[in-house]
Amino acid sequence: MKSVFDYLRLVLFVSGVLLGVQVPAFVDQYGQRLDAHTTEAQLSLAEFQRDADRFFGGDLNKLIEHYQASPDAVINAGGQSIQVLYDRYQLLSSALVQFNQTAYSSFEQVALAPLEDIRQEVWQQFSHTIMLDTRAIAIGLVLGLLFSMLCELTLVACGKCCQHGYRALKPKAAKANASNSSSS
Repeated sequence: MKSVFDYLRLVLFVSGVLLGVQVPAFVDQYGQRLDAHTTEAQLSLAEFQRDADRFFGGDLNKLIEHYQASPDAVINAGGQSIQVLYDRYQLLSSALVQFNQTAYSSFEQVALAPLEDIRQEVWQQFSHTIMLDTRAIAIGLVLGLLFSMLCELTLVACGKCCQHGYRALKPKAAKANASNSSSS
């Protein structure tokens, strides 16, 4: 019976390792999508940036103000659309800079402050891969150890509770049996 539990521990550990090595893969795919969205937003603004370079010394905010100040409703709405594109580009650029700051800032961003639409997109399109770099191996081993320890502690705690409950009920059942046999 002991060898069965040893194999169960091993299976739990390996499962945790396999889950753990998915974390760097998810972070990597998040970074790729963040970069792609940033590039796409930059391309969407390129023509407007050229106009800002020609007429407003490169200041896109002045171009947007010019559009929004126009009495023509169509041009005014165009200014609002450019503002939305520009705000999105700034958000994505800022997130990309934070993502690339240090080796672990990417993990921090994905865990604590992800861009929700990008995280959701990665989650829906996630392709399970096993990255075998030092970060992935380290995270996999740590999560494997934590996962197997958590499962084992949970099982031990449940066993202790069941054993305690059994002991609490056993004397009552023994007394009831003793009183039934003495009265017969």
